[in-house]
Amino acid sequence: MGRVRAAMPVPAWLLRRGGRPETYCHREILDAVRYLVDNGVKWMALPVDFPYWRAVYDFFRRWRSYDYVRELYERLRRTVRERAGRNAEPSGGIIDSQSVDASETVGEDSRGYDGGKSRDGRKRHILTDTEGLLLEVTVTTADVHDSKAAPALLETFMDQPGRLLKLVWVDSAYQGPALAKAFARHGVRIEVVRRSDGQRGFVVLAAGGSWSER
Repeated sequence: MGRVRAAMPVPAWLLRRGGRPETYCHREILDAVRYLVDNGVKWMALPVDFPYWRAVYDFFRRWRSYDYVRELYERLRRTVRERAGRNAEPSGGIIDSQSVDASETVGEDSRGYDGGKSRDGRKRHILTDTEGLLLEVTVTTADVHDSKAAPALLETFMDQPGRLLKLVWVDSAYQGPALAKAFARHGVRIEVVRRSDGQRGFVVLAAGGSWSER
């Protein structure tokens, strides 16, 4: 919790900048947000032993507006990597996607049909490190091809200072000169990991080459 506390915004009243002391502890607010994300409940359905739902929502909205949520996650990710004996910033990553069905309330303008996965909804395009820790994610309609979304996904991640990414493993969907050019702009190499003939369903594929990701 020490890492989280160090990353928490300091209330103005503690810095003698005016305002009155806050009613709720930031730890309680953060626990409420974690509960909501883990259980998928509505804001108004937060249990009564958490702070009032409107206060939790207002804090979360403010933290998100100032990009605090991303900053907190990245600090925790770096800590996990360092404890595993790795560099805080990864040099190798993995890109993949996941199509999911959208609920009936999702409008046609923000959903699409993924013929390969038979999904009518949206697609998550995900960049992780080699430990599976999330680096970046973007969401599109499900009909957007993986190779079309990957450049913007990489761009969003590499736009932050201090990035050291040099190699990304992908499957055979991520090919084409436009994609290769976009990655080359950032000095990131793509390595396609292919299935062996006859493999079906979920299979863990071994990456080739002699790359040692730290």
